Amino acid sequence: MKSVALRDFFILLLVVNGWAFNVIAMKTGLTELPPLFMLTLRFTLVAAILVPFCRLTRHQLPGMLLLAFSFGFVHFGLMVIGMQSADAGTTAVFIQMGTPIAMLLAAIWLKERLSYKQLAGVAIAFIGVVVLAETPALKHGQSLCLLLISACGWAYSTVLIKRLPPVAPLTMTGWLSLFAVPLVGISSLLTEQHQLSLLAAAGWRGWLGVIYSALGSSIFAYSLWYSLLKRYSAGQILPWSLLSPALAVLMGAAFLHESLDRSKVLGTLLIVSGILLAVIRAQRLRRRLIA
Repeated sequence: MKSVALRDFFILLLVVNGWAFNVIAMKTGLTELPPLFMLTLRFTLVAAILVPFCRLTRHQLPGMLLLAFSFGFVHFGLMVIGMQSADAGTTAVFIQMGTPIAMLLAAIWLKERLSYKQLAGVAIAFIGVVVLAETPALKHGQSLCLLLISACGWAYSTVLIKRLPPVAPLTMTGWLSLFAVPLVGISSLLTEQHQLSLLAAAGWRGWLGVIYSALGSSIFAYSLWYSLLKRYSAGQILPWSLLSPALAVLMGAAFLHESLDRSKVLGTLLIVSGILLAVIRAQRLRRRLIA
């Protein structure tokens, strides 16, 4: 197995930092825009850029509709709502629980066997959730539930992709974004108010949440990630993605002045360590979904 080239090492660092800052950008955007409306703008921008250049076949259409609901609506929708009352670092860490949940779903649904080491890693990660739940960064228990359900949406989507006809990564990103627009848009109309006036009054914070999450994360960072997956095995580079939540915790403290209390630090270490233990040799997990 070839080692990671120096250039690709720096690309990996760029990607994981880009993902980490995405949570900071979205949290910043929520200070000026309602969560579901901000997400609608993000999906609209991604779809407008990618869909004209990406072809979807009739055979692939049902899968994209399912992913628009499970990934676009459940995962991203509940994430941005839960993020309102949880800090950025805590959100990033909780979302990573999609990985061990996906492994459990694959064991049940796809009959993939889990080793004792993988089961131990999953257990450690869930212990980290219990510890992290005690941090003051989670202002309401409802946030914990929303973020965990959001992680389940990511996990279900990841397992679902294995059962669907193959779709090019950026084609998947563009079309599921397009199909998610009416889901999150109608939800915004039903549950949020004054969207257009807030958009007109939005400054750089609101637009940072929309533009960076669409261009910086969904398109730029994932394009680089997919290019690396073509050159290296998933087992070589997947563990690098676990730097992202830890970096998000540090960025939250640096840019948003979020606290670094004992429960938050210990919970983060347990979750990241548990997931690393579970996936470090998981060669069959070929790709990550959009963040």
